[in-house]
Amino acid sequence: MVNSRGEAPALAVMGGGSSPATGRSCAGCGGRIADRFLLFSMERYWHTRCLKCSCCHTQLGEYSSSCYSKGGMILCKNDYIRLYGLSGACSACGQSIPASEMVMRAQGSVYHLKCFTCSTCRNRLVPGDRFHYINGTIFCEHDRPGGGLLGGHATPLQTSSMMSDQKVC
Repeated sequence: MVNSRGEAPALAVMGGGSSPATGRSCAGCGGRIADRFLLFSMERYWHTRCLKCSCCHTQLGEYSSSCYSKGGMILCKNDYIRLYGLSGACSACGQSIPASEMVMRAQGSVYHLKCFTCSTCRNRLVPGDRFHYINGTIFCEHDRPGGGLLGGHATPLQTSSMMSDQKVC
């Protein structure tokens, strides 16, 4: 099975005992599966060598007993968390982020575009805007708490980044 939410999913490793799995085609390569063991994930059968993470190309049957699917991609746990956060939900509103939706990211947190706003003035930040990320809170360039200069220099700002779920690897 493949998870699209962030809980611990499982891959079913199936063995045909001494007889190969006959009559089944691999969803990865399309070839007949004649191996002693095969994987069952996303309601399809796979050679153990063919079920791979879409980003890092790790063979998922060897690497782990879990894999994730979102936006048409099959992902290992590390890449799923890197792309969608621990929950696959927006860090501001907690709602799920659809696979086709563009997102904003800051310090490993993922946000809906509409939720990536300054916590003081509520203005929406867009790609290219400079912002401060302090203790999990987003501030626009003008609303940083305790603004002003530190030691005669402005504190470093981050630049917002937008990421398409379709072009992530």
